[in-house]
Amino acid sequence: MPTTATTAPLYAIKAELFRSLAHPTRIQALEVLSAAPHHEAPVSDLLAATGVEASVLSQHLAVLKRAGVVESSRTGNTVVYRLSRPLVAELLVVARAFLRETLDASGRQLAAADELPPLHGESERTGQ
Repeated sequence: MPTTATTAPLYAIKAELFRSLAHPTRIQALEVLSAAPHHEAPVSDLLAATGVEASVLSQHLAVLKRAGVVESSRTGNTVVYRLSRPLVAELLVVARAFLRETLDASGRQLAAADELPPLHGESERTGQ
């Protein structure tokens, strides 16, 4: 089915969602929120988990917030972030399952490569 004037904006919105997820620090922050009670955590927890500077984390959280993936609230000096929807946690579960399947396939391929007959001079290059 070709893209139409009606469906094109929907694909653009979906692409923007995936762009907002496309950084390891953002994924790590989302996984911390996903694992936290009520899918929320103070910025201090996110800083401790990611190990990045506060200004860097703030920029990443702003990207996620603009994309509608997280929300925030302030109580006194504490800023708390939460997943905007439980579906975000489900998306992370599916992504992790995809990663595990991919790594499992790669591991099988690596094991199969180790079973190939040795080539002349291979041990000097591989250190085996």
